[in-house]
Amino acid sequence: MNDRCPWCGDDPLYQHYHDHEWGVPEYDDQALFECLNLEGAQAGLSWITVLRKREHYRQVFDGFDAQKIARYDDRKVAALLQDPGIIRNRLKVAATIGNARSYLALREEGRTLSDFLWDFMEGQPQINHFRTLKEVPPSTPVAEAMSKALKKRGFKFVGPTIVYAFMQATGMVNDHLTTCPRHRELL
Repeated sequence: MNDRCPWCGDDPLYQHYHDHEWGVPEYDDQALFECLNLEGAQAGLSWITVLRKREHYRQVFDGFDAQKIARYDDRKVAALLQDPGIIRNRLKVAATIGNARSYLALREEGRTLSDFLWDFMEGQPQINHFRTLKEVPPSTPVAEAMSKALKKRGFKFVGPTIVYAFMQATGMVNDHLTTCPRHRELL
């Protein structure tokens, strides 16, 4: 794809992610839960690091089944922290478990994660018109509000910058550059 957003470089995995996933509006609860946790795991690292480990994350975190993750015990946590196929950070592993519990609490209230998050967007993606990567902000007021609401509900690793990256990844905002063919395809 010519004129692809330059952030994915020439790595085939990154390009495939850009061309087929990044920025596509996602409404599935489990997919949103997975992405939110993977974005949190990415904190302080590059996204390609997590992307290369994503399939293994799916295996060891039971397909991001919140019911199962919420029941993880110390033995499971210890095993995860020994697994080189994930980012072995105790706080990030604990955050995923806590996030599963927060996700389930939301569900117990009769709300889906999808509805909770997309309400910040009034159900529709925000279409931005950035021409260069320098124009793309690290966060926005909506990301800050979403971050604050997630934190209030007990979610961790959901600061405004992480949340904005999550919003970009899940198509809540279309931040493909206007020179990228995907920008037009996702209108």
